[in-house]
Amino acid sequence: MTTIAVLGAGKIGEALLAGLLKGGRSADELLFTERHPEQAARITDRYGIAGVEVEEAAKRADVLVVAVKPQDIDPVLTALAPAVGPGTLVVSLCAGLPTSLYERRLPDGVPVVRVMPNTPMVVGEAMSAISPGTHATAGHVALVKELLSSVGQVIEVPESQQDAVTALSGSGPAYFFYLVEAMIDAGILLGLPRAVAEKLIVQSAVGAAKMLAQSTEHPVILREAVTSPAGTTINAIRELEKHGVRAAMLDAIEAARDRSVELGK
Repeated sequence: MTTIAVLGAGKIGEALLAGLLKGGRSADELLFTERHPEQAARITDRYGIAGVEVEEAAKRADVLVVAVKPQDIDPVLTALAPAVGPGTLVVSLCAGLPTSLYERRLPDGVPVVRVMPNTPMVVGEAMSAISPGTHATAGHVALVKELLSSVGQVIEVPESQQDAVTALSGSGPAYFFYLVEAMIDAGILLGLPRAVAEKLIVQSAVGAAKMLAQSTEHPVILREAVTSPAGTTINAIRELEKHGVRAAMLDAIEAARDRSVELGK
């Protein structure tokens, strides 16, 4: 039996625990740490998983999934260092933090796999990109893929691409939420009740996402299929281009990448 401890039971940590249970893991195989007592009690009550201190998790678990905020990593690594052995796999879900940080702070030989997930994990639709560190083997990578497949899709990328992944898919859901928010406001501006505008836009987003996922066509082709000559859509596209929306999106994602690099330092 492989014991898995999730260090930090916030939204991502809790979603992973729930996904592992749904994927067939038993509560006895799982542990978690959480610094907020109310949240810890809620997790235990809801899932039947034991909450422990970081040091105990390090001693008992075969896999440690670090799901704390990047700025909170220092005390976690300090607590882990004396307790983690080379047989323990460390999986980092912390945005921007390189495997070299863990390898430097933890005992020599500890395998580390870096992961960039995103918040659709809470509905089992995460996109997670993983990168093995110096001591991680193909077996470690396969195990991490298996664990994360319970909450969405997984791809492997070189670690040098992780900052770009963070900017694109890690932060990506926020960009879609931002766009949906703006479109709902536009519906209200045009005289629709908020509830109607929200229903129209959310379902349109769901449908468009399914078309993208299931189609072999490039997004440009799918967009052109909606864009009739001299029609409503092309007039809207002209305004988007006039206001530099495409360029703004490129700049925004580049800025997110730059911030990910800063976090890693």
